Amino acid sequence: MKRLLYLFVILSFIAAGCSQKKGNNYIRASYKTDIHIVSGNDIHGAIENMPMLAAAVDSLRAIDKSLLVLSAGDNRTGNPLNDLYTIPAFPMVALMNYIGFDASTFGNHEFDSEQPLLSKLINLSNFPYICANVFPDTELGIQNIPYKFFDVKGVKVCILGVIQLGIQGIPDSNPDHLKGIRFEGVEETINKYLYLRDQCDVFILLSHIGYEDDCAMAEKFPQFDLIVGGHTHTQIEGGELHNGVLITQNVNKLQRVTHTILTVENGKVTGKRAENIEISSSKNKNPFVAQIVEKFSDNPELKRVLAVATAPFSTYEELGLLMCDALKEMTHSEIGFTNMGGVRYDTHPKGDFTVDDVLRLDPFGNGVVIMELTPKEIEDMLIACFYADRNRFPYTSGIKCDVEYTANAKNEPEKVVKLTLTTDDGKPLDPNKKYKVAGNAYAVTVSDSPREDEGREFGSISSDLLIKFLTEKKQINYSGRRCLTEHIVK
Repeated sequence: MKRLLYLFVILSFIAAGCSQKKGNNYIRASYKTDIHIVSGNDIHGAIENMPMLAAAVDSLRAIDKSLLVLSAGDNRTGNPLNDLYTIPAFPMVALMNYIGFDASTFGNHEFDSEQPLLSKLINLSNFPYICANVFPDTELGIQNIPYKFFDVKGVKVCILGVIQLGIQGIPDSNPDHLKGIRFEGVEETINKYLYLRDQCDVFILLSHIGYEDDCAMAEKFPQFDLIVGGHTHTQIEGGELHNGVLITQNVNKLQRVTHTILTVENGKVTGKRAENIEISSSKNKNPFVAQIVEKFSDNPELKRVLAVATAPFSTYEELGLLMCDALKEMTHSEIGFTNMGGVRYDTHPKGDFTVDDVLRLDPFGNGVVIMELTPKEIEDMLIACFYADRNRFPYTSGIKCDVEYTANAKNEPEKVVKLTLTTDDGKPLDPNKKYKVAGNAYAVTVSDSPREDEGREFGSISSDLLIKFLTEKKQINYSGRRCLTEHIVK
């Protein structure tokens, strides 16, 4: 009788195909199956592409009802229809809820909202935010978990989440929105949770740290089967194997997502393959989601024309100069500057420049800070901004910058070795003068350099100043304009 009972228990495990824990010894799934995953990253509020994503997910769920749908962070910021909602990013979360996302990690732009609004947004989300290196104070109400187990057809899948930290030890977001939140380094965090590998069949890192760091983590932690990445908007064709770990990532704004298939046999991943699915160019739409997006998009104010571009914008620098001119002129300053990462698109056609265009170009709601700075303080601030903004030199109005760098292994700027500042007509700045400088609050705050004047709030946000600037100008032409000359030196 005991032998029959024992046999019955063993057969029950096999029949259920389930993964169980027996003390500290984990009994893995004992059959072969495929785990299907759809992953997006850096959606940045592209609600207009959600009907196509919903149709793609519907098609894959028809093949596998256990489909996992994941986001590698930065679900918001970039679309005023989404970001200006009463609870910013609620339209995106509502659509993610309907589509049936299983999890998201935090991206740095999740923190673009003030903390009470982020807390409300999380409470409205039907999916968890998985991020192991973020520790909000309890009273903030920002709910996240370090990892989560999913039972997928009897296979135990564990997802661990992490977010990038900049040189100041915080994500690339407004430091004022990060008060009361403690962050830990990515590598030390992963080390703390490696024990999870022994408790699951599939181990996934849901990462918002960028492609190069994903590759580095794969080299250091081959325990992961898959890294679903984001942050750098790196287009990977299907997936890349690094040290046996499959890495996926796509460009931003839901232009495409990745469909990953992991074959699991006897508790181990024995096959990995991934393919990109075109989203923004797809003609297939979920009709109900399309109706929801149409409702969210009903905002005539965003279509209001502010000025006419008599020539197209063709670079980030031309658009950055427009933003800097607005900061300088609308605050009656001598110099305006913005970080390159604050310029959110690189082209704009000839013709109408609308409120919607402005709020997509400058979606962060940053305040404006005014400072009185010497030429040396200006130089130090611009260099500090370069390092804080992932080695991208800021744009300026009222001065021109000639920068020399040493290069990294990819021949990209690594270190500023010389910076020459001149006025627009080529004259050197007066070393005995203090210049009135205007910058957006984020760029000023992350430019952590010595200066006597820490600045004062102007009382407007940068996008509002740009709207006023365009309204006054009526016509604009920035074709071919430059503020920055860059050299790589050997």
